Amino acid sequence: MTERHVYMDHSATTAVDGAVLEAMLPYFSDRYGNPNSLHLWGREARKGVNAARDQVASLLGAESSEIIFTGGGSEADNLAIKGFTFTHREKGRHVITTAVEHHAVLDSFKWLKKEGFEITILPVDETGMVRISDLEGAMREDTILVSMMFANNEVGTIQPVAGAAKICRDRGVAFHVDGVQAVGHIPVDVRELGIDMLTMSAHKMYGPKGVGVLYVRNGVKLEPIVHGGGQEHGLRSGTENTAGIVGFGAAAELAARRLADGSIKEEVRLRDLLIDSVTTSIEDVFLTGHRTKRLPFHASISVGSLEGESMLLRLDAAGIGASSGSACTSGSLEPSYVLLAMGLSHEAAHGSLRLTLGKDTSEEDIVYVAENLKRVVTGLRALSPLWKNRG
Repeated sequence: MTERHVYMDHSATTAVDGAVLEAMLPYFSDRYGNPNSLHLWGREARKGVNAARDQVASLLGAESSEIIFTGGGSEADNLAIKGFTFTHREKGRHVITTAVEHHAVLDSFKWLKKEGFEITILPVDETGMVRISDLEGAMREDTILVSMMFANNEVGTIQPVAGAAKICRDRGVAFHVDGVQAVGHIPVDVRELGIDMLTMSAHKMYGPKGVGVLYVRNGVKLEPIVHGGGQEHGLRSGTENTAGIVGFGAAAELAARRLADGSIKEEVRLRDLLIDSVTTSIEDVFLTGHRTKRLPFHASISVGSLEGESMLLRLDAAGIGASSGSACTSGSLEPSYVLLAMGLSHEAAHGSLRLTLGKDTSEEDIVYVAENLKRVVTGLRALSPLWKNRG
């Protein structure tokens, strides 16, 4: 095994930043009170939760009262979709989403179908982007909700969120955005964009796992899907994960600083260096997703005549952590539904590889990854009948 390790799977999860961990630690010990208690210990915990709510709201351009803490991004997606549709089902039972959404959204829509809702799933183009004209054409008098991700987890393509929001606003249709991959990495202002609900997850932006956020614009009514103590404005019962919430707040503040100081530009430079190095030095490799309208840290490719799993194993032996498709489906032998929706063949989809950078990724890391990927591909192709017998 190599002594060098390069983690290139930041779309799956990120390490907790040292400053985030430092902010969290007191809430495991000295400030351990239940934030719903009235005594000193409870007040200290509540102060931490309220401060985090302010920090997250500031990152989004939202009001603190519009931030609902949840147990993660998937729960936040479920609360937005199920909570809204069940509150407003008398106004209509038609809902719209896209073919490349996270399973938390797609499976929620499948569940709605069992409950009597009609679902339209929008196609995407070869870059994984929704066509605004398709959204316009899918709108009906009884449409009550559109759910669209801000950026795709598998290929990094950024969707035309502002245009979609305008279409929804003009027709009085609620607009939910899964922002899990985007928030903290690109500027997201919910007021400016006209978003009604937006999902976030702390562990995608150097915060802890097990804590998410649903932004709910003031005035939007939801039915809770978790009942009990009435925490989080009655929308998410259960004693708050105080330490996790404080960590989310600290991560949000750090993300705001990175967006302001221009460090994202360096991430884009390194991303493009990786994409260019790999696609020019290795035969029959092409980029998946949009070339420029993509997340600043995200590189995704398809390697001809090989399967992603075999490349991952050899990259892992070289100390490189990557993924094939999304982390939630990497255990499946089925090709990525995202890549199939983009029009890729089953063979090309099986050859997918996702390499996602982090804030500490260096140029030396990029060179190391590119060189080892070329070596891995060359070695595997020497054993591949598909490659030897290609036309």
